[in-house]
Amino acid sequence: MQEQTILLIGAPVDSGKRRTGCLMGPDAYRTAGLATALRDLGHRVEDMGNLTCDVPGGQPEPSSDGAAGVHAPAQTAGWTRVIAKAAQAAMRRGLPVFMGGDHALSLGSVSGVAAYAAEVGRPLFVLWLDAHSDFHTPRTSASGHLHGTPLGYVTGRDGFDGFPPLTAPVAQENICIIGLRSVDAAERDALAQTCIHRHDMREIDENGIARPLAAFLDRVSAADGLLHVSLDVDFLDPAVAPAVGTTVPGGATVREGHLVMEMLHDSGRLSALDLVELNPFLDERGRTAQLMVDLAASALGRRVFDRPTRAYS
Repeated sequence: MQEQTILLIGAPVDSGKRRTGCLMGPDAYRTAGLATALRDLGHRVEDMGNLTCDVPGGQPEPSSDGAAGVHAPAQTAGWTRVIAKAAQAAMRRGLPVFMGGDHALSLGSVSGVAAYAAEVGRPLFVLWLDAHSDFHTPRTSASGHLHGTPLGYVTGRDGFDGFPPLTAPVAQENICIIGLRSVDAAERDALAQTCIHRHDMREIDENGIARPLAAFLDRVSAADGLLHVSLDVDFLDPAVAPAVGTTVPGGATVREGHLVMEMLHDSGRLSALDLVELNPFLDERGRTAQLMVDLAASALGRRVFDRPTRAYS
């Protein structure tokens, strides 16, 4: 296995929805031993600490600054600026792992990695492992929760007033969503007009998870692309990963999750990783945090025979 420089970047974003708790995510990953797990695989690991938002204030409040019905847009835009800058800089040094934080952090992480990809003249591909498509804009979201908008933002959809101008939109055909099982009518209609590759859990049940992923990874390799993977806790079934505020039954199993991660490692294409939507307040004895750490380790080289036995007694 090739040794890599892994940069752990804490992004305690908690402004993307009204239910708080994801700001504790970065420290939960640290407590669950993410750095140790990756060092044990032979990687150089640097914990860069936690980023801070450039919009002052404590817990986010619903905004009245012109974004009617949208929760905390100014703070999320501030996080986007900070994370995008950090992502672009980190890509020049190694492989960043963004420890979230809710999925609004990906407005910054993906756009920053996309800016780096444009800088070096390579295409960026995005694998979105999620129960939701997150293709809304602030204008189309019924909830006003901006953690449902990252793919809308990074593909250049309108409606992100006050957010950093997007310098390198991600091509729709370079995006693959796997694990869908909760998409509202507005998103479904919008997605139908795109060439985003999307695979719901019925398709996974019928054909398995390896086939669509292998086809996507083949496209990444053929284009010599960079690959940003965004792993939402709710990609997994809540029976095995309860620490998320957006639970949807029928998600991926532990084995399916590890298969995806092992295939990502085998491809040699992983360039950046988001670990998002972990809410430790909702966890059971740290089991979700530990599972996410184990999945990250699989993505970075841990093999099936290397997995530790877990005791939760």
